Amino acid sequence: MGVLLAVLGACLLVGLVVIAVLLVRVLGSGALTAHRPGTDHEELAELLDIQQAERDGAELLRRAEEGARAVQERAEAESVLRASLVEAEARELGRKSVETFRAQAEAEVRQLRSELHAQDARLVQREQRLEVRAAVIDEQARELETRDRDLAAREIDLARRRAELVDLEEERRQTLESTARLTATQARAELVKLVEADARRDAAVLVRDIEAQAREQGEDRARKIVTLAIQRVAAEATTESVVSVLHLPNDEMKGRIIGREGRNIRSFESVTGVNVIIDDTPEAVLLSCFDPVRREVGKITLEALVSDGRIHPHRIEEEYQRARREVEARCVRAGEDALMQTGIAEMHPELIALLGRLRYRTSYGQNVLAHLVESAHLAGIMAAELRLPPALAKRGTLLHDLGKALTHEVEGSHALIGAEIARRYGEDEDVVHAVEAHHNEVEPRSIEAVLTQAADQISGGRPGARRESLESYVKRLERIEQIAAGRPGVERVFAMQAGREVRVMVVPDQVDDIAAHMLARDVAKQIEDELTYPGQIRVTVVRETRAVEVAR
Repeated sequence: MGVLLAVLGACLLVGLVVIAVLLVRVLGSGALTAHRPGTDHEELAELLDIQQAERDGAELLRRAEEGARAVQERAEAESVLRASLVEAEARELGRKSVETFRAQAEAEVRQLRSELHAQDARLVQREQRLEVRAAVIDEQARELETRDRDLAAREIDLARRRAELVDLEEERRQTLESTARLTATQARAELVKLVEADARRDAAVLVRDIEAQAREQGEDRARKIVTLAIQRVAAEATTESVVSVLHLPNDEMKGRIIGREGRNIRSFESVTGVNVIIDDTPEAVLLSCFDPVRREVGKITLEALVSDGRIHPHRIEEEYQRARREVEARCVRAGEDALMQTGIAEMHPELIALLGRLRYRTSYGQNVLAHLVESAHLAGIMAAELRLPPALAKRGTLLHDLGKALTHEVEGSHALIGAEIARRYGEDEDVVHAVEAHHNEVEPRSIEAVLTQAADQISGGRPGARRESLESYVKRLERIEQIAAGRPGVERVFAMQAGREVRVMVVPDQVDDIAAHMLARDVAKQIEDELTYPGQIRVTVVRETRAVEVAR
């Protein structure tokens, strides 16, 4: 780079000198051109100046050429010096690269040598192991050859003994035939007959034992499942009636409810269908209706009228319509709450509304919706104990009394009505079958249907769940005693524990132990066929013999 700059400087200096010489010549020629006569001295001076300028220019040109040659020589010397330095550096770098490559090559060679030594050592070890294994295999081959020879000798011995046994068996058979005077076929038939008889007898005993064991285990298992289900479901023992009591702020409100000449009370009863009973009870009136939904609508209507204070026929109709909408909303909310309590995901909105209407329906004093929720929990627990999916059993049990919401509007059994409604709104056929079979109108064909029946009986039969009238209770006890007392040999009959146990005292001379068992079974069967009752009734036949003597 420095040499290049020096050459460029010399060229520039030469160029400047050339330009100066050209300017001098131009000026000289101009001066000669502009010469006028009469100016010889001036002309001579100018010529001298021009000559002096030419000499100066020639000197400058010479010096410039010499400077350029000197610069060129220095540049060439510097370029030679720099080339030698570059060549020396290149040689040094090449030498270092060669040394580095040589060191790397030597390291790789050493590593390859170590790896080859390790591989040689492994190959030696593997050859040694193969030699040992070959020796073991040879030893095993020799042992196998020895065993083969032993087995061949044993097979020959066994064949010989087998032939001897065949000869002995033939000899024994001939001896037996000559002694028993029976052929082998006849003897075999007799033996088979005896073995078959023994096998039949043993099989009968075994079958009886298995049946008894299975029955006992099945009863224990069923009892355990039902007991666990009852223990895990804690429900309230509530009873409801067909009469609602409405408290009034004062007795003057009774007159306003009656109205002028009974106009308000007649309008209320005709609009709501609920009877209003006004007696001497202070600050209270009674609302009576067999339909619990209508009774609830009437109660809400009368509460709103009493709270507002304005009681007249038009106002009664307005509050009645509002109360109907409120009760319908309560029914939907009650149905949704029932689904949430039982863990059922979704259901048709019409089924939810019908299910919620059962909130105001009772059966023997037991709230039907509470009974359905309780029964669904029982069925789910029993299904889980049986390793069955509880969702299907819960759904069928929750809907099994759905028909009771329409028994006042549709004729027929509530089981069949509920099944038809469930089928209409897209419920699964197994759920429909559980609904229609829970009172045996249809024969149960699935485990879910049987679980629905069991849960229904458990929920209705638990103590305090339902209320029955005193008259039907007394009639049931009398009929139980009549069924047992009409049997021959019965001395006395006692219905005990609210009709859940019957003790039959028999004459020991007329009824023996076997007859006592038969009597208990017959009485229980007749009670089961004729009477309807919650839970179970135990029949106990007591046969007692007393020997009495008097010591004097």
